[in-house]
This record gives sequence, C-alpha cells and structure tokens, in this order.
Amino acid sequence: MSATPAPAPTASRGRLLRGPLLAGLGGAAALTLLHVRDPHDSGSYGYCPYLLLTGHPCPGCGGLRAVNLLTNGDWAGAISSNAMAVGLVVFLVGAWLLWLVRRARGAAVPFLKPTTAWAWVFLAVAIVFGIARLTPQGAWLAP
Repeated sequence: MSATPAPAPTASRGRLLRGPLLAGLGGAAALTLLHVRDPHDSGSYGYCPYLLLTGHPCPGCGGLRAVNLLTNGDWAGAISSNAMAVGLVVFLVGAWLLWLVRRARGAAVPFLKPTTAWAWVFLAVAIVFGIARLTPQGAWLAP
C-alpha cells in the first residue's frame, strides 16, 4: 500500500490578507505622519548627508516634501519637489493594490518579487535622475 501525501493546507482568507492589510496600515501611518508633520519646515526630518557634503541634491532629495504635497493633493508641486519619488509612490500603491486583490482571490503571492534585474533598473533610473537634475536642461527636476 503506497501512502499518498496529504494535500498542503490552504491558508485562510484572513491569514492571506493579514500581510497586505498590515502593510497598508503602515503605509497609511507614514502618509499621515508626513501630512501632519510638514517636511517643508527646515530640519524637521533631518538633513541629507549627501547634500551637506557635496552641495548637490541626491536623487532622494525632496522626496518627503513630494509625498507631503501628494497627501495635500498638489500633484504639480509634488512632481516639482521630486518626480522620481512621485513615480515610486504611484508604483508602490499600484503594486500594493495588485497584491491585495490577488490575496483576496486566494493566491499566496508575495508583495514584490525582487530580482537583480529590478535592482539594476532602479539604480540606473536613480543615477540618471540624479544626474539629470544637475544639468541646465533638467533644472526643473531639482528640489
């Protein structure tokens, strides 16, 4: 008599939704903090060490201000503070919504499956953005 393996137990819908809901709660808390405590006030969240050392903004400079402006509904101001941060927020919200929907349908999928290729793409975008905002043609990208 051969023993057949028992089917793997499936996770309950509540267990599947726990991760996306907790991540959403954490994201909402971070957005609330950035909405309530304005990063436009000088030094309210510290200073960028790259900016202090070089005098030039890093690719992340203006990111907190951009998210603050997004929470106030000022898309144009957010893009002028840091267009890359706005794109990243839009990407992350979309990825989170996709994760939530997939988990609600019963699929035990991870939030994002990081790969080396994605890391290289993100690094390349950050470098190009950081250099572009230092040129006269990309001055509108500077915070």
